[in-house]
Amino acid sequence: MAYQIGIFISHSWSYSDHYDTLNEWIFQTSWNLNGAPIQFNNFSIPKDDPIHNAPNAQALQSAIYAEIQKSHIVVIPTGMYATHSKWIQKEIDGAGAHGRPILAVNPWGQERKSADVIEVANANVGWTKESVVQGVWDLYQKYYARP
Repeated sequence: MAYQIGIFISHSWSYSDHYDTLNEWIFQTSWNLNGAPIQFNNFSIPKDDPIHNAPNAQALQSAIYAEIQKSHIVVIPTGMYATHSKWIQKEIDGAGAHGRPILAVNPWGQERKSADVIEVANANVGWTKESVVQGVWDLYQKYYARP
């Protein structure tokens, strides 16, 4: 059985290197876990997407929530910028509003982590490709697998 798992990666445009790394790890590698092929679908909002031309903050929030609703898992790096970003908070709120589990990812070498993200996360993993993908898989199995 093949799995299709939708992922929304949260990020701050000022710190897009974390997004770029997670995007590469998750979406640019073929994955097979426990003998099952997995295709990850990206519902994130890339920096160059025209959604940034939204006419106002409410329209942008609605567009973000629509992408989160299409996702299974919301992935959020725990960098301290997350504490100070109103949009990352809105993405956390969107995950809650749509019942999407949050995977907190601790960037490598990051000593300070956003308590706002850690507190709401359903799981927390380190900064390696394998731990991120395993964390997504574990949350998918926990929240979406049928017994």
